[in-house]
Amino acid sequence: MICFGIDPGLGRMGYGVVSQRGDDMQALDYGVITTEPKEPISSRLASLFASLEEHIARHRPDAIAVERLYFGRNTTTAEMVFQARGVILLAASRFGLTPYEPKPSEVKLAVCGYGDAEKNQVQGMVKNILNLEHIPKPDDAADALAAAITGLSLSMYDARNLGASG
Repeated sequence: MICFGIDPGLGRMGYGVVSQRGDDMQALDYGVITTEPKEPISSRLASLFASLEEHIARHRPDAIAVERLYFGRNTTTAEMVFQARGVILLAASRFGLTPYEPKPSEVKLAVCGYGDAEKNQVQGMVKNILNLEHIPKPDDAADALAAAITGLSLSMYDARNLGASG
């Protein structure tokens, strides 16, 4: 099973692709998709969409996971990120995938076993779970890998529940 994880953002969107065979998880690819702040928002969103489609087509994931976001008072940042999330949802639907949308606490719980884990704890566990030599950089890529790990966990849960009810 392959899950494509996404850490949403307009200027920098993290992505991570994780495969699972039995209990073994492996990072297949990770990085960031960037856009230029000077470009019009419509061009930036189109660029994100094109890059996402390219990555999804290359990896043909079975699942997609995008972390659900919470913003306090910074509505300008929230608006831009939510526009980027719309592009993510559109790209996923074009490949027939309904994204898992875990909350940050669910990602922390899936990766660390503790819903209030610190960012550095999550990144360290991503490194350990995926047997990487270093913590993935930048942070957006590590967060996307954590989302992919969570997506795999959620898809396993769904498969068990569908099997039990079917």
